[in-house]
Amino acid sequence: NVSLPRMSGCGKVETPRNKTRSSKAGLRFPVGRIHRFLRKGNYADRLGAAALVYLAAVLEYLSAEILELAGNAAKKNKSCKILPLYLQLAIKNDEELNQLLGGVTIAEGGVLPHIHPPLLSKKMVKRLSQGSQ
Repeated sequence: NVSLPRMSGCGKVETPRNKTRSSKAGLRFPVGRIHRFLRKGNYADRLGAAALVYLAAVLEYLSAEILELAGNAAKKNKSCKILPLYLQLAIKNDEELNQLLGGVTIAEGGVLPHIHPPLLSKKMVKRLSQGSQ
């Protein structure tokens, strides 16, 4: 299979574009940028090519998971935007993400809504117990 040069406007031959490491791996996160950051940060003398792709894939998966949960929280609150509050709710309500990112402070994230049960009025306790059933 010999690839013929593609013609672009005015009879010029278009040079074939190089495939990025991200596109070869089927990722959206930039493998090259992660490589550059790790080199500049002096984390190791040498970096394996597979390790960079794996790290990019893990970061892409985690961000997709968080954004999906935050999007669901935004829809539940009838909002079109994913606000930092929804990111906070998504992380705190998911057991595994909370374990991973429990010590992280999200700016403008707010707090999880929780009222200590003895402080609630009897009407509110009935309403909450009916709502959970």
